[in-house]
Amino acid sequence: MDFEFGTAGRIVFGEGRLREVGSIALALGRRALVVQSERAGAHGIVALLQASGIVATELRVSGEPTVALAERGTRQAREAGCDLVVAIGGGSAIDAGKAVAALITNRAPVRDYLEVVGPGKPLTERPAPFIAVPTTAGTGAEVTRNAVLSVEDARMKVSLRSALMFPSVAIVDPQLTYSLPPSITASTGMDALTQCIEPFVTPKATPLTDAVAREGMRRAAGALERAVRGSHDTEARRDMSIASLCGGLALTNAKLGAVHGFAAPLGGMFPVPHGVACARLLAPVVGANVRALRARAPDSPALARYDEVARILTRDGSARAEDAEAWLRELTTSIGIPALATYGIGTGDIEAIVGRARRASSMQGNPIGLTDAELSEALAAAL
Repeated sequence: MDFEFGTAGRIVFGEGRLREVGSIALALGRRALVVQSERAGAHGIVALLQASGIVATELRVSGEPTVALAERGTRQAREAGCDLVVAIGGGSAIDAGKAVAALITNRAPVRDYLEVVGPGKPLTERPAPFIAVPTTAGTGAEVTRNAVLSVEDARMKVSLRSALMFPSVAIVDPQLTYSLPPSITASTGMDALTQCIEPFVTPKATPLTDAVAREGMRRAAGALERAVRGSHDTEARRDMSIASLCGGLALTNAKLGAVHGFAAPLGGMFPVPHGVACARLLAPVVGANVRALRARAPDSPALARYDEVARILTRDGSARAEDAEAWLRELTTSIGIPALATYGIGTGDIEAIVGRARRASSMQGNPIGLTDAELSEALAAAL
């Protein structure tokens, strides 16, 4: 068996560890572009950096990161002489910062480096040092090698991807998630769970991704609903931060699947948050995969893996793969994930979405090739 395992150069985990950001940054640079979401400003990272002698220039991120935002942030960083990028927020802020760090040193037009809409040229220069500080427990972007950007004129979300793009340091402080509202806790938490399940059932799984995926599923299964119900359940918040980290480690070293194959085009075509798309699609896609495997590949090892997923989620040693779908559907309802129709997606859009999803890179990791009819049925169930 041949495999590789890459991650951030250093992972710093624990309550209160954000206060170390200044000393960590000082070892990497002197002038930082601070990329942060609107909500993340309350955590005072600029003051922490300045207290350590770092000169900070701010870039605010609202909504999904776009190619235009990455270009603007890159110009701002170069004009300010920044030799370091620090991003704090959810996946959007971290992906924006990751992209800017890469583009500071790689000077071709952004589209040259993008998948799908561009030739996906490799980065030739190492990105500027980059520190990622997540404030949600969801995307795991603090330990991945890609940045997802919206290409507005193409109505698509695509990746800027390179093994050079792993963050220099990931600071995961569960305290930063305590103030998240229930809706964001729910959707980002479902994203984290999805990113543990899909790498576990993909043919690209490895012993190392299996280990972190199992741990992430176990923690998310026991903690997600508690975290949504009680913002002060610190144990649940910590477990969800670990689950998110595990999902990021797993996905970047294995593959995802049809849930994320759908999520990318959905996010480009409609104003649906990534976590909501994953949450609504997870149970239908699991069901579609299990039925397709039983019908066309009954000897596939993925079926045994889905059995294990079911046992982990339900904590029932006799659970079968079909029980995972039922458990996930019940969880999605109980934590209040809105239907995709809430975002203007209707049955008339299914054909176009399926067409785009089939071309998404994540679809290549699905444990079995699903037909257009099977994909359409799964998407219809999420509306």
